[in-house]
Amino acid sequence: MDERAENRGSWTLLTGHGHVLVEIARDPTARIRDIAAAAGVTERTAQSIVADLEAAGYLTRERVGRRVVYTVNADQPFRHQSQDGHLVGPFLALLATRAGDTPAPSRPDGPQGPGDDTVFSQ
Repeated sequence: MDERAENRGSWTLLTGHGHVLVEIARDPTARIRDIAAAAGVTERTAQSIVADLEAAGYLTRERVGRRVVYTVNADQPFRHQSQDGHLVGPFLALLATRAGDTPAPSRPDGPQGPGDDTVFSQ
């Protein structure tokens, strides 16, 4: 294991909710099983977090055949008062790209993606 990994410790900067939202922004067609694995939570926890995010307006779910497709609402504000006035779209646009990927260019009239709601995909 490299020194950087050893020094990370047991906590992360993002909560489980943040990790799940980033994973959904990376792949709007991901299965709960894949979201959970990438976010480092159980499938049951991932399901609960997705329900929380949907209830709070951060995403919507649509059934397409046997799959679920998520749409992230990039215009939703952060929940904590210290980020008052900041929207999740720019945050997700930054973190939803994988290392080495080039982020999609921002639209001059708002967040990335079609329409008011953004589906972050690659």
